[in-house]
Amino acid sequence: MAKYLLIESRDPFENNIVARQYDLAVNLVKEGNDVTLFLVQNGVLPARPGKFSPLLTNTARAGVELLADEFSLRERGIAASKLAEGVRATPLSIVIDQLAEGRKALWH
Repeated sequence: MAKYLLIESRDPFENNIVARQYDLAVNLVKEGNDVTLFLVQNGVLPARPGKFSPLLTNTARAGVELLADEFSLRERGIAASKLAEGVRATPLSIVIDQLAEGRKALWH
């Protein structure tokens, strides 16, 4: 089993490729891998309940750990207490921790 860290910085409202990143995360989990999807910058926008939040919720239900950068959330006025189901606010330092443990990373 491999461990992956997928970092998503793009907004799915402007870029259709973002949904493929969610699918990649789910498929990696289905193959028996441990996967974290970290949302940063405009990638946090679907973390608030809305049009794209079901994609994230389904991704979390598939076994992907979904994390959203606290700073990016605050910067966009998104309260950590109001995130879509399955998304958890965390500091950016989690990325360093996961890279230090040897996760394979893909930044999109």
